[in-house]
Amino acid sequence: MLIVEITDSNEKQAIAREILEALTDWFGIEESREEYISGSAGWTFFAAKGTEGPIGFLCLKETGKSTVELAVMGVLMEHHRSGVGRRLVEKAIETARLQGYEFMQVKTVKMGIYEDYDRTNLFYTSCGFKEFEVFPLLWDEANPCQIYVMSLK
Repeated sequence: MLIVEITDSNEKQAIAREILEALTDWFGIEESREEYISGSAGWTFFAAKGTEGPIGFLCLKETGKSTVELAVMGVLMEHHRSGVGRRLVEKAIETARLQGYEFMQVKTVKMGIYEDYDRTNLFYTSCGFKEFEVFPLLWDEANPCQIYVMSLK
């Protein structure tokens, strides 16, 4: 498996669409999924490529002069718990540091709401992210937004 940076906006969107449409347990709201797909064209984009093509991706977007957000990430289910996600996050951290960012953040659903997102939260904390703040109504009442942060210094 290789982790590569993709710079072509059409290729970014094609990979994002392929992966996100296979992960409707996490990306089931079509409008949100389409926002990630269209947004990916302008973000820093890393793809995990296996022998048969893309198996995962991660996008970074700048949210401030010192801060970058892990805006969206997806790994095909059959590759969960195989190190693909961790390698994508490691590449994102390395790149963000080289670009001079001091912090990385990621938004997800608060722990304890949905089992699938609890596994996601445990993944992010295992990668070094720390709980920052919960915004109960950022998305909606059923999906309180948990922000995790990481120092890149």
